[in-house]
Amino acid sequence: MECFDLYTADRQLAGRTMERGERTPDGFYRLVIHVCIFGTDGRMLIQQRQPFKASWSNLWDVSVGGCAITGDTSRTAAEREVKEELGLDIDLAGARPVLTLSWDHGFDDYYVLTRDVDLNMLTLQPEEVQAVRWAEKDEILRMIDDSLFIPYEKSLIELLFTRRMNRNAQTRADWTRG
Repeated sequence: MECFDLYTADRQLAGRTMERGERTPDGFYRLVIHVCIFGTDGRMLIQQRQPFKASWSNLWDVSVGGCAITGDTSRTAAEREVKEELGLDIDLAGARPVLTLSWDHGFDDYYVLTRDVDLNMLTLQPEEVQAVRWAEKDEILRMIDDSLFIPYEKSLIELLFTRRMNRNAQTRADWTRG
């Protein structure tokens, strides 16, 4: 059984865990990661969830997503999930999420990578992923409208595509110029 560390509202480890399938206790939070892999042509690698998954079955999703298990940091969870779901080794040493969203029961960290990946070289995790492909932003937005993609807020998808291009666009020096 997978166990997850629980966090305080300030994202500090709470010294407690929960098992997958349990309800997150009130006043505690868990950590979820998402990795969005973009090709140099600007398309995002997306995955289709298996039909037997309890949540969002058969729907398309961003490249990788999953829960941090006990002992994981956000970074190690992202590296592990990419390896498990796609068979792809990534190194996020020194990387931080480009975006963190808080929700009722946790924190979602989003990592954005640019890497041209040969889809034929991926090893898909049969328990999680049935297919992968590349998609443009407008295509993903249409898929959300057509209930084919997990119903993320469209503004989130647009922001992820924007962050792909502008991860380090603004520095402190930029805001102090006259």
